[in-house]
Amino acid sequence: MQTPVQTVSDEPRAVQVPSNRSGVQCSWHVITGEYPPQVGGVADYTALVAAGLAAHGDAVHVWCPGGEGTPPQPEGVTVHRELGAIRPRDLRLVDQSLNQFPAPRRILLQWVPHGFGCRSMNLPFCLWLRRRAVKHGDRIEIMVHEPFLRFRLGSLRQSLAALVHRLMTVVLLSQAQCVWMSIPDWERRLRPYALGRAIPYRWVPIPSNIPVTDRPDQVCALRERYASKAGFLIGHFGTYGSSITSLLEPVLLALAEEPATAVLLMGQGSDAYRDALTGRHPHLSDRIQAAGSLNAPDLSCHVAACDVLLQPYPDGVSSRRTSFMLGLSHGKAVVTNLGALSENFWKDSQAAVLSPTGDVQMLAGLLREILRDREGRTAIGRAARKLYQERFDVSYTVAALRASERESSRPSVCES
Repeated sequence: MQTPVQTVSDEPRAVQVPSNRSGVQCSWHVITGEYPPQVGGVADYTALVAAGLAAHGDAVHVWCPGGEGTPPQPEGVTVHRELGAIRPRDLRLVDQSLNQFPAPRRILLQWVPHGFGCRSMNLPFCLWLRRRAVKHGDRIEIMVHEPFLRFRLGSLRQSLAALVHRLMTVVLLSQAQCVWMSIPDWERRLRPYALGRAIPYRWVPIPSNIPVTDRPDQVCALRERYASKAGFLIGHFGTYGSSITSLLEPVLLALAEEPATAVLLMGQGSDAYRDALTGRHPHLSDRIQAAGSLNAPDLSCHVAACDVLLQPYPDGVSSRRTSFMLGLSHGKAVVTNLGALSENFWKDSQAAVLSPTGDVQMLAGLLREILRDREGRTAIGRAARKLYQERFDVSYTVAALRASERESSRPSVCES
């Protein structure tokens, strides 16, 4: 019997967090292309979700590539490094290990094409996962962080990768029992590759992976350090890829004449970007500073020291942007922009300062306005924090995953 199609709504829903009082324990096998101590958004997300599921009494097995360092293994989470380089030989080893667990296994794949090696074109991996479902009866669920590359004229390699990504998608969707998505728009892009097969599509926004740290003395010291010569401190957190900096840099230049402002760049690559930026524009040298890569508590304190955050995105703000979620979770007024991937509810949320486009002058103007409006900053920050706690905290992702287990037509995945 086919599973009825379930579409997602472009509106976040609060989900009641289930308790583990029933004494039922579910077993999860989470497959991911990266996991701490590896650095990456998918790695951090997977660790958060695994810990959240385990905190509710579920048994969680994380299957990931090999690497240096000791991965976090909170109570209830077991990390397996058998994925190795994700080659056929590695997959045979994973087969042997997975088969030692009671069937059917519930497999939750953290999907982004470039996360599984072979220059993002690991079709054998997808065929292996499909075989797990067909031969062993495993339940396959996919959390889609990114679906596939776009075709690009003039780039044969990217167009080839985009084609292979779609073939991989067809293979994965042929056996998937549920598709989880970081933003609702992925459903529109994925559905044609299900080839008419009915699959439930469910939206689970990506939470911030940086807990809020309560260190007021450190926050005051940071503010004294970075904003002592200026009245306001504007923060930006990211990895400084060209698609972001092409929007960020013109806004910073437009603010160059604004008195009493300083800019703090945070995150991996911020030092190099600051040096390159001030090399091109020496007059910004005393206005822009960089904190570099920071551990979670220090990053939290640096964000708390800022008056506002400036976070422009080429495809618009969306619930998959962890740098934006960082600002929300810390109750900061974030100046950002809408775009092709933005969910509609942001317009009415009053939880951010929104430009309808990535227009540089408009973003700079909105930034000036909110800096001069202390009450407005406070109100937006309060709304941001409230919205995050009510809709985007990792507890709601965990609740949605666990609730879907109870709705599953294959309850034997759970062991009592």
